[in-house]
Formats: sequence, C-alpha cells, structure tokens
Amino acid sequence: METALSSFRLNCELTREKKEMENSRLISIITSMIVGVFLNVLLSEADSNPPNIIFMFADDLGYADLACYGHPYAETPNLDRLASEGTRFSQCYVTGVTCNPSRTGLMTGIYPARFQKYTADFGFGNRATITDLLKTKGYRTGHFGKWHIGPTSMAISGRYGMDEVKVIGGNQGDPEGRDARIYTEALDFIESNAKQGRPFYVNIWGHSTHFPVHVHDQLTRPFNHLKVKRSDFSITMQHKFDECQKIGGNLNESMRQYLADVYALDRNVGRVVKKIDDLGIRDNSLVVFSSDHGPAPVIPGKKGPRKYSKNMLGYAGILKGGKHQQYEGGVRVPFILRWPGKVPSAKINESSVISLIDWFPTLCKIAGVTDLRDVFDGEDVSDIWFGSNRDRGKPLFWKTSSAKSTPAMRLNNWKFHMPLKRNSQPELYDLSIDPAESQNLAASHPTIIDSMRSIMKTWLSELPQK
Repeated sequence: METALSSFRLNCELTREKKEMENSRLISIITSMIVGVFLNVLLSEADSNPPNIIFMFADDLGYADLACYGHPYAETPNLDRLASEGTRFSQCYVTGVTCNPSRTGLMTGIYPARFQKYTADFGFGNRATITDLLKTKGYRTGHFGKWHIGPTSMAISGRYGMDEVKVIGGNQGDPEGRDARIYTEALDFIESNAKQGRPFYVNIWGHSTHFPVHVHDQLTRPFNHLKVKRSDFSITMQHKFDECQKIGGNLNESMRQYLADVYALDRNVGRVVKKIDDLGIRDNSLVVFSSDHGPAPVIPGKKGPRKYSKNMLGYAGILKGGKHQQYEGGVRVPFILRWPGKVPSAKINESSVISLIDWFPTLCKIAGVTDLRDVFDGEDVSDIWFGSNRDRGKPLFWKTSSAKSTPAMRLNNWKFHMPLKRNSQPELYDLSIDPAESQNLAASHPTIIDSMRSIMKTWLSELPQK
C-alpha cells in the first residue's frame, strides 16, 4: 500500500510539474511573439547598421565577485553602472570549466568535447569562428590579451579571421592593474576603427583574476582597513577561508589582494566604456562583460609563486564549486550586456537560461550573418538579450576532454551529473529551489533520471572516441 501511495505521489508530482512547464511555455510563447515583432524591427535596423561588439572576458572571476552580483565588499562601480545601463543575467553558463574549453565553445559555437584533439594544442582546424563570419559582413576584428585557443604559434594576425592579434601577458607590477596594457591596446583598436566609421568586433581577454593574485600596493589602498567577517559569506566559501589560513594566509590581507585585482579590472572596464561614450558610438555598440568560468581554488604551497595561493578568494555566492568543477559555482558566471535602445536598461533577467555556447549563433543573427557554414550547439538568444524571458530550447552539456570524466547537463530547472564509473551514484538537483546543489534528488526522481540519462547518452554517442 505504501509503495503504491509513493508511486501515486510521484506520478502526481510529475503531472503537476508537466502542467506547470506547459503553462510556463505558453506564457513564454506569447511573450516571445510580442517581443519577436519588436525584435524583427531591431534586427532589420542592425542588419543595415551592424553594431560594434566589445567583448571583455575576465579570467577565473567568480559569479559573485562583483558588487552588483552580491559580493559584500567588492568595489566595482564601473561594472555596476554598466549593469544598470543594460541587463544583468543571473543564469548565464560557460562551455567549459577551464580556460581553453570555455573559449573554444564561444568562438566556434560547438561544445569543446566535440573536438577530436585538444584545441589548446591544435586549434580549431577547419571550424569557422565567430570572427571568420563577422568578417564576411565587413567587420574589422581584433583580439587582445590572453590567447589559449591554439598553440602560441597560431597567435598571429589573420588567424580565425582576426585582423589584429596581440597576445599580451599580465603585469603584476602595474599600478593600473595587470591588464592595463591589454586594455590600452584594445582602446587604440576601438578608436581607430570608430574614426573610420566601420563596424568592429574586439576580444579583450584579460588575466584578472587568474592565479597568481599579487597586485601593486597602490591598488590595495582602498581596502587597507577592510576586515573580513566570515558570516558575511555563504557556507560554500568557508572552506576557502579555512584553506587560506591552513597555508599561513591572513584572511584580511588575502581578501584585500583579491578585491584589489577585481577593482583594477573594474577600472579598466571603465576606460573602455568611457572611450565608447566619448567617441559617440555608444548607441551602436554592444558592450559585453563575462568570465570564462568560476573562481580558482586555494592550493596548498608556501614557496615560489604558490605562496600567493592564499589570495585566491574568488567568490561564487551560494553556488557550490568553482574552476575545474561542473557544479554551479564552476559553470555559472556574471554576464552583463549594454546596447542602448536595444538591450533593456536596469533589468535583471533571473529566469532565462543562456550560455556562451549561444554567443556564435546570437551574434550571427544580430550582425545579419546568414551563411553559418557549420552546425552549432548553441541557439540564437538575441530575443532574450533584447528583453524576452523565454525558456531556452536546448539543454546544456559539460564534459572535459578526459574520456572517463563525469558529464553534466542542465534541462529546464534540472541539473544532472551522470557518473561513468561503476558504483558511482548520479546527482540530480532542482536549481529552481536549490541553486547551491545541496540536496541530491536522484533517489526520489527515477523517472527524471532515466529521461536525462537517455538524452545524455545520445549526446555522448556523438562525441569522438578518444
């Protein structure tokens, strides 16, 4: 009797869940139809006058490392202002949990696991990149800062359709921040092309807040009196504090270092936004800020550069995990857009799930690229960027290049981690009520597990056997 009752309750739960999803999708469809009319007008205008695209990509910046994303101490006035002038997304995902896979997915529009060879060592082969296709629409394309999308021998102007490539390392001793030179070179590119009146796309890929974090003394001054109160941070952050102290770190000093690196990043973002506004191209420029994945861990070690590991206090808020992990803290990142008159201002989109796997098809739509050449994994979410709150149509997948690594998947509100090893248990989380992935629901939702496992196996079967 009890088993029958449990089965009945599960069926009722799934039925109710299905009805709620259907109602939500109906509302989403109606909303999308309304937004679609407006979107078609916007895109027809963009096709005749394509926007400049400025993409600022931080390195290892945590989901909650900005004040506007909930950090209790961060000083990020420029990024906060950018968010207030545009839209801030709460559910944006990356395509990989380390630097190269994350960049591979956004540049090519396909999951990094689809490449037979590791793209950091071999590049993208014959796969078209977003910069290749924007070139066909008359864009001038540039890349400044970190590379990590092929061997360094490939980092030359003309590669991947990039007119100008300058790979620039970080300078820890610069009082303007380690990425100051990267941003200076990018600003020259922006100004040159703006004065020529031609559309441009530019990657500004910095090194903040990648290991090691060790900033110029001048940058820590605004934080000299900061005292860390551990209760100001979520439970998921406490282990980092413990690790920092375990290797001899002082929480106050380490937090000041990390916040200073974020502060320097913010100041450089402010330079770009000011330049765009001063050049008079604000209204036709899509400004984007994001991070390649979650924050790096604290790694034990007191000698050599590892002594700075105590400063790796990136914060993912309530989210579990970080860099190298497919939990939310590793794959969910800040994502801010500004395009006056196109992207809603002062909006926080908390409902729509988007990903940097969508970067490729979305920019193609906005720029009027119709010859996409290759099949892509992402979807056009330009309507979401422009104000729609609809559900995404495709699930999201994550998997490292290791053949035996655990894949993960998000479908609607469900997050599924599927182990490939025997005797390992699957993990299932309802992110709508548990974004911290603290309560594994796999045992109580076998039907959902079976459904998601089937979808996952189909996706895995499409990947190259390595």
